[in-house]
Amino acid sequence: MPVSAVASPDRVSTRAKSGPRDVRVSFRSGNDGTELTRPLSEVALDDLQEAAPWRTFRWRKGQRHFSGTYWSATDRDHVIYESRLELARLMLADYDANVNRIVAQPFLLRATVDGQQRRHVPDYLLITDERPVVVDVKPKRRLSNPTVAGTFAWTADVLRTRGWQHEVATEPNGPESDNVAFLAGYRRPWLIDQELLSELAERDRDGRTFGYAVRATAHGRPAAVRAALLHLLWRQVYTVDLTRPLAETHLLERP
Repeated sequence: MPVSAVASPDRVSTRAKSGPRDVRVSFRSGNDGTELTRPLSEVALDDLQEAAPWRTFRWRKGQRHFSGTYWSATDRDHVIYESRLELARLMLADYDANVNRIVAQPFLLRATVDGQQRRHVPDYLLITDERPVVVDVKPKRRLSNPTVAGTFAWTADVLRTRGWQHEVATEPNGPESDNVAFLAGYRRPWLIDQELLSELAERDRDGRTFGYAVRATAHGRPAAVRAALLHLLWRQVYTVDLTRPLAETHLLERP
């Protein structure tokens, strides 16, 4: 799995003076949009993973953020994002083989912190093989803002009581994110030649270069073979070193 730039909650300097109390989760039913509220200790993941986005967004002329929808191979459905930074984290989650479900703006979290009512809507909920991961996406320059830091601190505290992980994602470092964004262009299986996929998946190309695999299977159709092989890299049937820009010299490996 490629690694995005992540700020650990432990590095957030602002902490609540007393532990959060009266923690409640509100979410919208994915069936009819009905708003439901339950104590955090009682909310079920089955409900949250089918939740509709808590907020809706509109496009307007001159807006500073680029909002949109992304077709997720994990969910086989569209997932919303409100900024290019959110989209970068969303694509990393979609590529991650350990992520089974991606929910955008999954719930509204309410708690009493230092005697005041606090509210927060996380950006994503990732249902993984290990445990749920609640993701907030923020530019690194904003993490020192006391309000932002305080919100992430009490959010991490309350999620920890359920054994859920809280992640603060910032700008990605290195070429991993760029490589995953490139591979995402080949994530849609219906656009790929299925016979080529079967041939490339069945033949052992472990230890061969990407360029060799294309040439050895080309049959006069190098562009189609290259697309099929990139799709297999997206699905991680083969893996390559994503810490440097993708090239024909990359060695293919079986996970």
